[in-house]
Amino acid sequence: MEELDRSRAFAKDVKRIVVKVGTAVVTGKGGRLALGRLGALCEQLAELNSDGFEVILVSSGAVGLGRQRLRYRQLVNSSFADLQKPQSELDGKACAGVGQSSLMAYYETMFDQLDVTAAQLLVNDSSFRDKDFRKQLNETVKSMLDLRVIPIFNENDAISTRRAPYQDSSGIFWDNDSLAALLALELKADLLILLSDVEGLYTGPPSDPNSKLIHTFIKEKHQDEITFGDKSRLGRGGMTAKVKAAVNAAYAGIPVIITSGYSAENIDKVLRGLRVGTLFHQDARQWAPITDSTARDMAVAARESSRKLQALSSEDRKQILYNIADALEANEKTIRDENELDVSAAQEAGFEESLVARLVMTPAKISSLAASVRKLADMEDPIGRVLKKTEVADGLVLEKTSSPLGVLLIVFESRPDALVQIASLAIRSGNGLLLKGGKEARRSNAILHKVITDAIPETVGGKLIGLVTSREEIPDLLKLDDVIDLVIPRGSNKLVSQIKNTTKIPVLGHADGICHVYVDKSCNLDMAKRIISDAKLDYPAACNAMETLLVHKDLEQNGLNELIFVLQSNGVTVYGGPRASAILNIPEARSFNYEYCSKACTVEVVEDVYGAIDHIHRHGSAHTDCIVTEDTEVAELFLRQVDSAAVFHNASTRFSDGARFGLGAEVGISTGRIHARGPVGVEGLLTTRWYHFTYLKHHCCYVDISSQ
Repeated sequence: MEELDRSRAFAKDVKRIVVKVGTAVVTGKGGRLALGRLGALCEQLAELNSDGFEVILVSSGAVGLGRQRLRYRQLVNSSFADLQKPQSELDGKACAGVGQSSLMAYYETMFDQLDVTAAQLLVNDSSFRDKDFRKQLNETVKSMLDLRVIPIFNENDAISTRRAPYQDSSGIFWDNDSLAALLALELKADLLILLSDVEGLYTGPPSDPNSKLIHTFIKEKHQDEITFGDKSRLGRGGMTAKVKAAVNAAYAGIPVIITSGYSAENIDKVLRGLRVGTLFHQDARQWAPITDSTARDMAVAARESSRKLQALSSEDRKQILYNIADALEANEKTIRDENELDVSAAQEAGFEESLVARLVMTPAKISSLAASVRKLADMEDPIGRVLKKTEVADGLVLEKTSSPLGVLLIVFESRPDALVQIASLAIRSGNGLLLKGGKEARRSNAILHKVITDAIPETVGGKLIGLVTSREEIPDLLKLDDVIDLVIPRGSNKLVSQIKNTTKIPVLGHADGICHVYVDKSCNLDMAKRIISDAKLDYPAACNAMETLLVHKDLEQNGLNELIFVLQSNGVTVYGGPRASAILNIPEARSFNYEYCSKACTVEVVEDVYGAIDHIHRHGSAHTDCIVTEDTEVAELFLRQVDSAAVFHNASTRFSDGARFGLGAEVGISTGRIHARGPVGVEGLLTTRWYHFTYLKHHCCYVDISSQ
């Protein structure tokens, strides 16, 4: 739930922001200004300023810059003999005085170029002890912010009463990190961003390959676990100082992010709620567990919860689904708010239109999902159905019954609606579930997971459905063949192949959805137009959308152009095979083995139904294929010989769907042969068990021999 709550923590209703930039960000090698990084920072702050944010900057770097300039001046003014003598350490306060004017001159020059006014405010520790000073500080800063001026704060090290900069950590604040935290509290900021030379807070030194980035700091969990590296190479305290300042501000009510100042877009990403850097927040422990759960813990918890689910009555299991359907509708606005953040981020990242289309959760889609969950609840209880009953001897009866598989691991693409379908199917079939969705839908997945698990009664437990948030956890899960019973990957060929090659757990699913529509010479042309329109245009990104149109050669002169016009007039880009591209003068397709998932498709002309069948077997993915014809013999031939999971006569490939098949929902579409094929609903998530009954007079002894 971290991504969801992070975006709520500060990405909304933020007005006043304090940004602190560290010495290692401001300066480069030799203490010189890092002009590129500072320029990018100023551009970000200027953009925020123009967008109506109140920006306050706390900048380090003056002492380092002053030291570099004074060393140069010392070198210029020294004789050769002087240079042979040991060089005395430069006075830190002198360095601060020289460097501060240079640093401010740069900020003024850069902000002037961006049509922004900046102001310098130098403060001392002792000043904050004065109540009148703090009042005047608030009034001055407010006046500046009202005029869209960016105040730039720094400690006045040149005249500070500290013994020496970087050495004395006494007082109300002791470095610019603690100054930034103090200003955030004093000026009632909504957010504090501490920019560093690393991505955030790590479990150990960032240079250690075993160190991991901490996305959300939980004091009770992390304060005794973190091993800090060396202090800053230039600044006063490095990460230790930042963490101390961040904890103080966060637990006083100011959300804090520590992130890298080297990335030009990090401030914008923070404000959009993206997971960058390390978040410090007073409510952090409510969003993430204090103790880590391993992959095995999640799988075992799902199995234990599934057994509790199976122990419920049929009506109680049905009621859980009704509660989920009601919860989806009741939380529609919250779901859409989180989904819109995912969609906006995907669009800004330049993702393909087809992927963005899969992300969108409209009110109609949410309503449809709720309806499908209710339909699933109304179906006959799939658990414990007697499939076969045999009296093997006098008084001895065997029953074969349906039973849940156990624990499912589903890795699915960037379609948040798939999470709802999969979760409801798992509950209806009595299975535990682990879900890993696409990172593009992480907010949508998080809110949907919360809505669903909140609707599960405590007698079963929300751990029935685990949400895997990190790709790094997948390899560990794939090793758990003793606690996970089936893996269903929904994604690219590469994903499916990787999973099949790295696990002993049975894998069910399909990779590509290269679906064909073959239009025979004896077709009803108007019907063919309607079918190909639906197959391609209803939902171009779906796995059951038409990707290749095959047309009988006899329609070259009368029919082919009409079919192509239907597609092109609706914005479909049409590519041709060798034969069709020559006839229609269209670009040739780069491959017949290609799934567009967009408003594009391939067309080819074939000799006859046998040519169509051969083409499908060579280039198809055994997903869904259909024939449009009025010739029943040709239709029967096509239906019998095309070896795909679903084969249709005069119907769109879009019909290959669990809901349209009356399954209520689907966990995926399998193109394999074991153990389910086509749209996989509840029955594809079941196995069987044998029960042995011994009848003695009016009593019976019930013995489960499924494991014998």
